[in-house]
Amino acid sequence: MGAEVQAGNRSSREINQEIKDLIRSGENRIRVRGTQAQHNLAVGILSPVSISFEGSVGYYCGGLMDGPDVEILGSAGWGLGESMAAGTIQVTGNAGNGCGASIRGGTLVVRGSTAARAGISMKGGLLIIGGGCGYMTGFMSQKGTVIVCGNAGPGLGDSMYEGRIFVGGEIQELGNDAVVEEPDQEDWDFLSRNLEPRGFPVPSSFKKVVAGRRLWNFNRKERDLWKEVL
Repeated sequence: MGAEVQAGNRSSREINQEIKDLIRSGENRIRVRGTQAQHNLAVGILSPVSISFEGSVGYYCGGLMDGPDVEILGSAGWGLGESMAAGTIQVTGNAGNGCGASIRGGTLVVRGSTAARAGISMKGGLLIIGGGCGYMTGFMSQKGTVIVCGNAGPGLGDSMYEGRIFVGGEIQELGNDAVVEEPDQEDWDFLSRNLEPRGFPVPSSFKKVVAGRRLWNFNRKERDLWKEVL
């Protein structure tokens, strides 16, 4: 069964302290009830522990974590999993702006939709979005992968580097220097391996978005493109 934490009207500092005390005592399964959309929960957790939040959480949940498996039985606010290095985060609902920003590793799964700037400045890892995503998703992503099962908003993949984005639905607008490629067999294998075990379909409509590489080096002949970005 594991340990149980009652959040209620307590501060995030008190809740996080109890979680960390339980981890130090040897607990490896922790359930947090009555979250009331508290901010900054499970930040900086560095142990391979399972944490389940029964209810929605506020901004920055799971930020800077390295190893835990976090489950959110609700929705999440801004900055979910920001700068996470390893572990998993699964959300049954939706997530706010900046979901998965600057993550370096691990897997973040949002079964609903995400707001603006999901996966910006990713350095690695995997972000799976079961629904649609807002504008500027994947902005300046350096590595890592975003999978969007639904539709994507404007500015998709703007100024990205070595990141890649798969979109199963419609793309409203590509960002600067983002181009669409046909997925190859290795891509389809990757999609199947990561989506099917989690209950997501793999439609044949998936498109692959990568950098066109025109912004990788300044070119005087393309000043207008650079002005648009800056």
